[in-house]
This record gives sequence, C-alpha cells and structure tokens, in this order.
Amino acid sequence: MKRMLSGIKPTGRLHLGNYIGAISQFKKYQDEYEMFIFIANEHAITVPIEAKDLRKNTKDLIALYLACGLDPEKVTIFLQSDVPAHAQLGWVMICMSYMGELQRMTQYKDKTAKGETGVTAGLFTYPPLMAADILLYDPDYVPVGVDQKQHVELTRNLAERFNHRYSDTFKIPEPLTTKVGQKIFSLQDPEKKMSKSAADPKGTIDLLDDPAAARKKIMSAKTDSLGIIQFDPINQPGLANLLTIQSVLTNEPVESIVSRYEGKGYGELKKEIGQTVFDFLSNLQEKYNEILKSGKVEEVLKNGAEKASYIANKKIRKVYKKVGFTL
Repeated sequence: MKRMLSGIKPTGRLHLGNYIGAISQFKKYQDEYEMFIFIANEHAITVPIEAKDLRKNTKDLIALYLACGLDPEKVTIFLQSDVPAHAQLGWVMICMSYMGELQRMTQYKDKTAKGETGVTAGLFTYPPLMAADILLYDPDYVPVGVDQKQHVELTRNLAERFNHRYSDTFKIPEPLTTKVGQKIFSLQDPEKKMSKSAADPKGTIDLLDDPAAARKKIMSAKTDSLGIIQFDPINQPGLANLLTIQSVLTNEPVESIVSRYEGKGYGELKKEIGQTVFDFLSNLQEKYNEILKSGKVEEVLKNGAEKASYIANKKIRKVYKKVGFTL
C-alpha cells in the first residue's frame, strides 16, 4: 500500500474550507493509502501564540479530525513535538538549504514585501523543517493545496540534494492536488480564500460555529445579479463556491445540483445549502463533544507517537550515520 503524509498547524479554529479542501479528502484516502497525519505544533510558534491557546487548538484539532471521520485504526495521528526526529532532521535540512531558496518561499516573501517587522528566523527556516516532516516517513504522496505545492518542490529538491551528496536515503515524494473542492472561498469575498484570519467573520464558517449562525452566513453569502444557476467560477465565483460546498457535503455532483435548480432562484438554493451546513455542523459538533469527554484524544496521540517514532528514529539514525554525526 502506498504511503501518504500530511500535517496541519494548530494556529486557530478549523473552518469549512479546511474540511472540504483537506479533511474530506483524507477520509477517502484513509481507505486507499497508509496515512500519516501530524499536528505541526512546532511550526505554530513561528509567530507568537499563547501556550494555553496552542494546547487548546491542538486538542480541538485532533477531536475535530476524529469527529470528521478519520479512523485512528487506519490513520496514524500524532504530534510533531512528540517525535524529536522532526527537529533533528530539520536542522540537517536547514544546512542543506540555500538562502536564495528560502527567500523565495511564499510566507517569508509576502511578509517582507509588505515591510512587516518582527519576522522571526523560524518563519524563514520553517520550509526545511517541513521537508524533514515529510522525508522522515518516505511517503509516496503529500496532498497539498495549490498554494502549498512550492513546499513539496523544495522538499523534493532537498531530498535529491542529500541523496546525491550522501547516497540514496530519501524517497522523492509527489505532490497530490485534488480537483474538486480543493479551495473554498470567502462567502463575502469569493475572490479570496476562506480563512480563519479574514477580517469579515461572515465570510468564514468555523466548524465550531453555532449551526444556526452558520446557516445565516450561507443565506447572506455574496452571489451575483445574473440570476442563472450554473457552475461558472470565472463569472459567478460566489455561486460556484456555494455549489462546491453543497456538492462536497452531500456527495451530489455539481451538475446534478445545477440540473435540479434549473429555472429556480438563488434564495431557494441558499436555503437548501444553509440546511445542509446546519445539519453537518450539528452532527459534527455532537461527535466532537463526545470525543473530548472520552479521553480518546490522549489515547490516539500516545499510539500515534509510538508508531511514528519507530519509523522516524530508523530514518534519523541512517541520516546521522551518513552525515558523520555517529562515530
């Protein structure tokens, strides 16, 4: 069975875009691949965050992943910081990286271009740590959004560089992008990605939002004045966004939804999508609350760390021998 790996930063609450773009795909992948999913809490401190917030975000994140349908019998879920080999290989990858490569990485490039002050060295060097996160486990595939593909390319370059310098050590991973639902846009500004840091809270639906409030956000979502229900992301981005949400949450093809609403108005469509979102969140939050009370999060992390550590430690021993750290 091919292996797949992904990580997510616990820097805020998960939203509907995270579910549709990533978690819903993971649910499918867990039956097709050997899945490793880690919580990238070491990446979370590249920007200031309170310890209590990081702990809460981390626990919420894992509980939501489990509530969304990830099966710990099929998926190895673990904390990055529970496996010291991540930081160990991260330093090696930093030393394999060139300044020019890291200066071209999106987050650092964007922040410096805006003239932001207080940019940490961690923000500059986190891409090599991300490469280490991946390469420790020799995955065949890394599922990514379009804006993260750059990091997988750097990972591939660093792996090839290390293999060339020290002999074959790392598998070269392939980025895997999804076609449907890979990016969900703001409900109020469909030109921008749905984001937990967006200025307008009406544009984002958190997975822990009150379901009734989320339904209202759908009803007030920006569409257009054409009045025709069709899937046209270029000319009708707001409507296309809503159709994508409905399609992913119900597993009904977009074409079928469009066909059902031929000759009908946006209001009727929004009402159905609003109810779909309401039902989805209500069911999800009930499971989430049960998981938090059960102590399952701690159990899953303990088991995940054991399995991940076994694989990662074998790799770091091999790396340390090749670079000359072990005598």
